[in-house]
Amino acid sequence: MKSLPTPILLLPAALLLAFAHTAQAQEADRFTLRLGAMSAGADTTLSASTVYQGDPYRFSQKVDFGDDEWVPRVDGVFRFGDRHRLVFDYFNYDKKRRETLDQDLSYDDITLPAGSYAEARLDFQLASLMYDYAVVENDGFSLGLQVGAEWAKAKASLVAEAGDERWEDSASEDGYAPVVGVRMTARPGERWLLNLQAQYLDADWGDFGDYDGSISRANAVAEYRFTEGFGVFAGYEWYRLDVKRSVSGDDLQDGIVGWDQRFKGPVVGVTFAF
Repeated sequence: MKSLPTPILLLPAALLLAFAHTAQAQEADRFTLRLGAMSAGADTTLSASTVYQGDPYRFSQKVDFGDDEWVPRVDGVFRFGDRHRLVFDYFNYDKKRRETLDQDLSYDDITLPAGSYAEARLDFQLASLMYDYAVVENDGFSLGLQVGAEWAKAKASLVAEAGDERWEDSASEDGYAPVVGVRMTARPGERWLLNLQAQYLDADWGDFGDYDGSISRANAVAEYRFTEGFGVFAGYEWYRLDVKRSVSGDDLQDGIVGWDQRFKGPVVGVTFAF
């Protein structure tokens, strides 16, 4: 799976700069809350590499969670000065997929009866709180640099059943770390707002236990206000969770397991401003 295409980031940025000088003067909101949903497509790749009894082994497998899932998306902005903001974001992807045998499946002397199934579930949550300082701030355009903290939690589980046999396994990890970001906002008209934001976190910066890796996020949103305090928005959002963990055992040397998880898709919702 390729990373987020460069045009998705460059085009909104170009629009922000192009519209910056044409915007009409508008009083900035003190508090903005956006409630919406994201049609998230999940791309999951599990990998591993190790040396077992002197022989190297590598493994990589994509996991298909099926169709896109509508998941909640929330963000808020509290402006407490001409150049000072607090920005909050929350994202939650929770989906499971179940595969069931519609007929008996036999291999050598093993038979899996019809009705046997395997069900995988993934629950990923990401929340951040950042201080945003506008290095450029005028009526039509704002450019902010961000620093703050981000919390992430991932839980994966697997349940399988074949005849009288049943297997269950799950793993859950969470942690927090400093996060840095950048924001560009333009107001091309009295009722329109365009916003582009990107953030990055390195697991080594914070408390993620034995895990190494990074979390990246980018989004672009266009908003239209029907009134000063109410509007709608639409855009596109992208997340990537890239983590690795070292493993060891009696016969293992330099073992590493990896998880590359990506979410992407359109977002829509409503805006409330005060």
